Amino acid sequence: MPDQSLARSRLRFARLNYVLLAAGFVSLVIGYVLLARGSTTAAPILLVLGYCVFFPFGLAL
Repeated sequence: MPDQSLARSRLRFARLNYVLLAAGFVSLVIGYVLLARGSTTAAPILLVLGYCVFFPFGLAL
């Protein structure tokens, strides 16, 4: 039987985690909206930031 205190400690998120995940979500939404409107500069930047920066740091920190 695995140690439950160890499993529980891996799933704790601090406020910074939630802020980074929310920033990633907002970045993706705005990126897809801009992509639908034809933006070829801002949309890819926001999508890359959301997928490659905000979400991974939100999960890892």
